[in-house]
Amino acid sequence: MFQITDVVKQLLIINGLLYMVTNVLMPNLAPALAMYYPASDFFRPWQIVTHMFMHGNFQHLFFNMFALYMFGTALESYMGPKRFLIFYFISGFGALALYLFVWYLEISGLSPDQYQNFLASPYRMVGASGAVFGLLAGYGMLFPNSRIMLLIPPIPIKAKYFVLIYAALELYFGISNSNPGVAHFAHLGGAIFGALTILYWRKSGFR
Repeated sequence: MFQITDVVKQLLIINGLLYMVTNVLMPNLAPALAMYYPASDFFRPWQIVTHMFMHGNFQHLFFNMFALYMFGTALESYMGPKRFLIFYFISGFGALALYLFVWYLEISGLSPDQYQNFLASPYRMVGASGAVFGLLAGYGMLFPNSRIMLLIPPIPIKAKYFVLIYAALELYFGISNSNPGVAHFAHLGGAIFGALTILYWRKSGFR
């Protein structure tokens, strides 16, 4: 197992503390920190950042934090703390950008009454998944031949193939809407912006 790195440790602590606060101590605070469509009655500017530290349930939190630990520790050790933190937020903001774009396309066909009803309804997104998918893409590009042990089925697979298969599944689920309630395009956005960031840094001399 990897020895946990500083930035990953702080991210884990922040996510864990916010989950405790918004699910146990101050549950009424949770909606204010989630991300809403920018034209919504519920949108506030700080949600652009805070939604990345919010989670809908313990399972959501656990899997995101486990992936943050597994992939983030290796990436921070390779990149250094400052570059890693920049990479994490680029992936998270990129995930949000693609999700909002797809959201815009989906609601553009609504009638005026339907649109107003949408804006007045608390449709929101939460989670570190977009940033985590950026880490996954970065790991697959920087350590393509390292092996990842799957849980189901319990077989090893090279990181580069794991990333490609996972991205393909997210694209399928996003287009087919066969797994609703999950922000698949946010996951894709995080992976895309993570990969683009690695490519840009490589052209700038970072290996």
